[in-house]
Amino acid sequence: MVPVFLDPGLLTKRALIERNEPLPDAMGGARERWLEVGETSVRVEPLTGKVEEELGQRIGVLTHRVTLRTRDGLSRGMAFRLGARRLLIRSLHDPDETGRWLVCRCEEET
Repeated sequence: MVPVFLDPGLLTKRALIERNEPLPDAMGGARERWLEVGETSVRVEPLTGKVEEELGQRIGVLTHRVTLRTRDGLSRGMAFRLGARRLLIRSLHDPDETGRWLVCRCEEET
């Protein structure tokens, strides 16, 4: 029996795949630039929501499980773009070791 999160009929959302490419600025630093590198169907499940304090400010951190068919070139540090939302890939693995699926743990960029 296939676990419910691996049901291909549940890959109902279209997501752009992006990678971050630093863009040098005139001050010797760099700023973020996200480049689209592909598109895929995914299933997004919210996992946790927590509030962290950073430099005296409260920041919400939302994590999600994103399931998709295996895709070459996908790695940590890339992101899924769902409309105005960006889900940063923190880890990915093949849950049943068949080479058919990837399950990614993502944090929503706020």
